[in-house]
Amino acid sequence: MTPDLDAVELEILRNQLESVAEEMGEVLVRGAFSPNITERLDCSTALFDAAGRLVAQAEHIPVHLGAMPEAVDAVRDEGPAPGDVFILNDPFEGGTHLPDVTLVSPIVPHDDVVGYAVSRAHHADVGGMAPGSMPAGAREIHQEGVRIPPLRLVADGERQDGVWDLLAANVRNPAERRADLRAQVAANERGAERVGELLDDHGDRLLAAFAAVREYSRNRVEAELEEIPDGTYPASDVMEGDGVTDADIPIEVTVTVEGAHLDVDFAGTAPQVDGNVNAPLSVAKSAVYYVVRCVTDPDVPPNQGCYDPVSVHAPPGSLLNPAPPAAVVGGNVETSQRVTDVVFRALADAAPERVPAAGQGTMNNLIVGGPSFSYYETIGGGMGATSDADGPSGIQVGMTNTLNTPVEALEAAYPLRVEEYSLRHGSGGAGAHRGGDGLVREVSVETAATVSLLTERRRHAPWGLAGGEDGATGRNVVDGEPVGAKVTRDVAAGTTVRVETPGGGGYGDVDAADDS
Repeated sequence: MTPDLDAVELEILRNQLESVAEEMGEVLVRGAFSPNITERLDCSTALFDAAGRLVAQAEHIPVHLGAMPEAVDAVRDEGPAPGDVFILNDPFEGGTHLPDVTLVSPIVPHDDVVGYAVSRAHHADVGGMAPGSMPAGAREIHQEGVRIPPLRLVADGERQDGVWDLLAANVRNPAERRADLRAQVAANERGAERVGELLDDHGDRLLAAFAAVREYSRNRVEAELEEIPDGTYPASDVMEGDGVTDADIPIEVTVTVEGAHLDVDFAGTAPQVDGNVNAPLSVAKSAVYYVVRCVTDPDVPPNQGCYDPVSVHAPPGSLLNPAPPAAVVGGNVETSQRVTDVVFRALADAAPERVPAAGQGTMNNLIVGGPSFSYYETIGGGMGATSDADGPSGIQVGMTNTLNTPVEALEAAYPLRVEEYSLRHGSGGAGAHRGGDGLVREVSVETAATVSLLTERRRHAPWGLAGGEDGATGRNVVDGEPVGAKVTRDVAAGTTVRVETPGGGGYGDVDAADDS
């Protein structure tokens, strides 16, 4: 019989579970080696129950967290046992894109699996045709790096050296990869240890809390959705090429609100493309879930219950539900941003007071690498204004939540020199509330290297809302020459790479601001 939990006990247990997920993240960040994790915090941690349902998460990277359940499901199909740690990155078997490596560990304090500890981290290189494993011109996933189905990295407590060695042989900086993987293993171990301690303290009441926190979150999200007017709300937007062609690629959505349920259908979206902006359905779902979190009460505890009232569909073989061996590395970082934008745009017709103007709509991925180093950065920009506030400037928007790499750390770790890092003043759209400004990041490459840029909103500006003006488009420049949104090229020592990121859209007629 499931014990009943009163409100006070439920709140205590919920906070204890979330603190475990947060502590896992701290162990990962402090134990990793690469600046991408230790400085930019490009990683996420979470706890799941025995059925693979999200129970608690740290407030890390939205595109990681919303897609994690697919990874846990893939591991559960392999029959995990005590002492196992599974590794995977295959976007067609629970991953998102190849640089995001996920570790899943069953939590078995006594005899039975009670849950799973999960960590996901963006590794700065996982092999493939270009340093950094994010080549703009990839036409199939095999060009993007080593593809890992669910495998035991640790089995019955014993490290599987063959798996570690195979991975190390296929990446450009094996010592860094090994160190970051060890940090992920340690994070999962800490999560399992802490859940075991909570189980010793609370017994079956802890397991009851797994279900109770989900039900609590579902009830609160359903109540929020019921306040949005019923109806069918369409919207469309485009991707600016796929790295193979510059042609616009349409994304279409129809959002149907019916009582406490939200249905999101991407019928009409383009078929999968030759380039790398295809996004696995798990990534599209993650973007939708993020929007749901934004338009409902952000204080609702984040777990599977938040997403139970939401259904997401995309046609098989489409941009948002591709078939292997589609290239997908840009889908996770760029297409996810456009999915966020287009779902926001649809809901702006239903609940404009809950929806911001468009943010920069891109992660501005900059990758510079060679045989022995790989620098990766997502560069912040302007956030869209809302009905009651200006948009913040120079921050990550949408599906990422990373920090910048500090100039000192960047220059110490890589053969790069930062020439400029500043706000791009005036790039936010005007309005009653102004959109946030973008950034300028210019670096000099001090050795021959390969540069990759995966960006968006270089042709189509972030849109304003309710009469607000659009934000400025972004711009990429290599040695003074403007280049496209998605490019990979070899460069000589002394080359400068400049990224000017988009501003956010404004909200409300600018005259309203003048009148006030």
